[in-house]
Amino acid sequence: MPEINHHRRRFVRAAAMTIAASQFGSIGSAKLLLAAEGDLPSLAGATGWLNSRPLMRADLRGKVVLIDFWTYTCINWRRTLPYVRAWAEKYKDHGLVVIGVSTPEFSFEKDIDNVRWAVKDMRIDYPVAIDNDYSIWRAFNNEYWPALYFVDARGHIRHHQFGEGDYEQSESVIQQLLTETGTGAIGHDRVSVDASGVEAAADWGGSHTGTKKHWYNRHFNRSMDMR
Repeated sequence: MPEINHHRRRFVRAAAMTIAASQFGSIGSAKLLLAAEGDLPSLAGATGWLNSRPLMRADLRGKVVLIDFWTYTCINWRRTLPYVRAWAEKYKDHGLVVIGVSTPEFSFEKDIDNVRWAVKDMRIDYPVAIDNDYSIWRAFNNEYWPALYFVDARGHIRHHQFGEGDYEQSESVIQQLLTETGTGAIGHDRVSVDASGVEAAADWGGSHTGTKKHWYNRHFNRSMDMR
């Protein structure tokens, strides 16, 4: 497993917001400048799949794809999940395919039964690739949980989002990439998310930071005891 910098999540949200502000300006109905960042890497390195048969790049041709790198004890990722679930549901009939990539940080996160439990408990219905060998992580040159990669219908990565926040911008990217396919008007309405508990947005100005260890001790151990 690659060396992991446990301080990444501490600064990644602020850094991503600063970059986004300088790159995009106002977000809304204005067309975004989404230059190609590379091609969608192969997903063949997955050690397993949940909610789907194995998906290859050929299966995704003509689809807009949202790749979501996650691991189930990451509190930062948990707070993004309500939006990813909502986007998957809202845009699935318009050609969006959401693929979660479960890449473990700790050894117990490699246990497929634990990931299967988390997928069910967190109401994840979209395909999940199990990336226990870090093959997909390395193919994307990824370094963060959570990380979103937005892929257009031609298989080009057009945008990425590291860390929490910038949900309106992310949805604007999805809408624009779907509009580019020519399948019809998508509109500019945003999903409505009413998150609670560990999925509620962080209070960045308060004293509670919701650390990963805190969430794991309170929720995962208790839930595993109840299985």
